Amino acid sequence: MKTHFHTIIIGAGPGGLCCAEKLGRQGAEVLLLERRKSIGPKVCAGGVTWSGLARHLPPHLIEKEFHCQHVRSARQQTVVSAPDPIISTINREHLGRWMAEEATRAGVTILTDAGVTSITDRQVITDAGHFSYHYLVGADGSNSLVRRFLKIPTSRIGTGIQYHIPGDFDDMIWQLDPALFSTGYAWIFPHRGRASVGAYAARADISPRLLQENLHAWMQKHGIERKGIKPEAAAINFDFRGYRFGNIFLVGDAAGLASGLTGEGIYPAVCSGRTVAAKILDPAADDSRLRRLIRKHSTHTRLLDICGKNRFMTTYILEFLVTALRLRLLHFNALEMGDS
Repeated sequence: MKTHFHTIIIGAGPGGLCCAEKLGRQGAEVLLLERRKSIGPKVCAGGVTWSGLARHLPPHLIEKEFHCQHVRSARQQTVVSAPDPIISTINREHLGRWMAEEATRAGVTILTDAGVTSITDRQVITDAGHFSYHYLVGADGSNSLVRRFLKIPTSRIGTGIQYHIPGDFDDMIWQLDPALFSTGYAWIFPHRGRASVGAYAARADISPRLLQENLHAWMQKHGIERKGIKPEAAAINFDFRGYRFGNIFLVGDAAGLASGLTGEGIYPAVCSGRTVAAKILDPAADDSRLRRLIRKHSTHTRLLDICGKNRFMTTYILEFLVTALRLRLLHFNALEMGDS
């Protein structure tokens, strides 16, 4: 096996796979390293927005589509609807396998079960060997080794906790309640034969332990049985401080591009992965779509900071958002990371 590549990408999530496939199709020699034995599984509610990724996926990957979103707060509720599916649900493992097949067809070399042990200015040292690179892309999640190699700190982190509840669920539900979830929310995202039921919030506003306890109380109140079902939890990095550092790039959660307000991360990963591939091939390539996403990310972060000042401010802003949605003064995609 060759040991030098034009680009080495660490992490085979949607961002890394998208970046690899785009580079491979243009003839670049790409090595994609994944520490897990299989590609795809990740703690994720599995929701993709129409404004972001859903409309670009093949139909067989879509599990359920939702033209209506049920948004509830402690004082009111509303149903937001649209002609196109606002959010669809996908199986992350199926998405990962499909994207890996596309990358392989583009000529990308993929190594699984290849944990990275260290990084230098010229090499990536892994359990499978030493590999040198011209460009390095960190797509290795919220606890990114590439980000740590670059000495970029991470202070803005969210927590997502979910349970896979078996059964048939009809409605996609968002529950805003500062008394339980602070600046975050609980969700029910129906899939085929199950639902992801969970909660997300910024760690600065509520501890992971308290978030889980309050999620349990909310589930019990709504008759959602979790006995015998193990929770899944993940950190979500939304501390964005740039994506290009010389010949090294960061994408998705490694770059801190997930939304701090909602935790949405699949579209930011794909968008940044696509842009990074374009920039590696041509430094003058158009990055307007990523710049729009970064502006939305900044808006979400500012809103989160305002909400987090005190409980009264959180309640006021979240109730205002629900009222604005109910009165159609605000479109649901204003809260999404994708393009309108």
